[in-house]
Amino acid sequence: MELIIKIFISILGIYFFIGVVFGIIFLIKASKIDPLLRDSKKNVRFLLLPGVVSTWPFLIRKLFKI
Repeated sequence: MELIIKIFISILGIYFFIGVVFGIIFLIKASKIDPLLRDSKKNVRFLLLPGVVSTWPFLIRKLFKI
């Protein structure tokens, strides 16, 4: 049981790490996807980061369609 928990935590950590890296890249390039973000402040993008981190598998398609 302990091994299963360690594997689950490791997978969750990898998912979070990939999400953070992707989130930073996505929010830098988000002005190409959404023109309203072009004029937004950095605080707005910082508030969007947790949502992007948690849903990065769905947003990766939008980033590469540019």
